[in-house]
Formats: sequence, structure tokens, C-alpha cells
Amino acid sequence: MSNRNRARGMSLIEVVIFIIVLGIGIAGTVALFNQLTRSSVDPMVRKQALAIASSLLEEIELKSFTYCDPDDPAVYTAASTAGCATVQGIVPTAGETRYSGTTRYDNVGDYGGFCMGPGAPACTDVVIRTADGTNLAALANYRVAVTIAAISGGAELPAVADVNDALRITVTVTHPTGVTVSLQGYRLRYAPNSP
Repeated sequence: MSNRNRARGMSLIEVVIFIIVLGIGIAGTVALFNQLTRSSVDPMVRKQALAIASSLLEEIELKSFTYCDPDDPAVYTAASTAGCATVQGIVPTAGETRYSGTTRYDNVGDYGGFCMGPGAPACTDVVIRTADGTNLAALANYRVAVTIAAISGGAELPAVADVNDALRITVTVTHPTGVTVSLQGYRLRYAPNSP
């Protein structure tokens, strides 16, 4: 009879072990679900960062790259930077901004050091804006930084002989989740008198 009574139920130890095993299984499932949820957001953030970076890189590459600043009277005739009253560097021309009407950035070098978004060091714009100045509140967490560097020929661009004839443009977009997208492009001075 004692064998029959034992076969009918579970002991307290068996119930406790069952609860512990079930708890571990549920905890593992919840941890996996959290990881999957976090990972599913990452592609959207990465895709948005890529769209921001490629849009700004294209905007910059479409600007002129002349000997003189496009506002300089000698822009159409200068044979070198020596013939310019205002030489275009790789920093914004005084008084020009990305957004304002007649004093907008008009040369690739104007974007040197440009940034938008929150974070340190502080940018002029704490939000992402379109080229016409429209705030994009949905992109408030993204940060954009632009660096422009003069490059010489050699391994990077073998056909470029003069350091003053090519620029490397790097647009970096970051998001607080740790996603960083960096795109590079080149702008050659192929038409030095065509602003």
C-alpha cells in the first residue's frame, strides 16, 4: 500500500525543483525577448543615420570648389588662389550659414567643422535641419559632424598632384544607442572658375 500512496502525488522537493526550473526558463525567455526587441530597433536607427549622412554628403559634394570664394569678384578669372581677394578655405566664410537666403554656404569648404544635434562640443543647431532650415524634430537624438581635409595624391587619390586640388569630406552621424555611420566622399577642383 505504501507504494500506491507514493505514486499518487509529488513530494515537496519535486514541486520546488519544478518551480525553480520553470522560473529559469521564463527568465531566459524574457532576457531573449528583451535582446530581440533592442536589436529590432537598431536597423531602423542605422538606416535613418545612413539617410542623414548620405543626404548631407551629397549636399556638400554638389557645392563648388573654386580658387576663390564664389562671392569674390575674381572667381571667374583667377588662375590660382594668389589671384583671389577671398580664398576659400575649409572653414565657413565669415557671415555665411547653411540656411540663410543670400548668405548661404556656397563652397565645399564652408562645411568644414559643421555640426548639428545635441551633445558636446555644442553645435550651432541642437536639432537636425534640412538645407532650407526646417527643423526635423523626429531626428532630435541624432548628431551630425562634418570634417573636411585637403589631401594629396599618392595611394588615396593617385591622379591628384597638388594638395590644394582635392578634399576628403567625412560626414559622421551618431545616435545615443551607439549606432555610428560615417561616410566619406571626395571633391576635386576640376573647374576652378565655375562657382
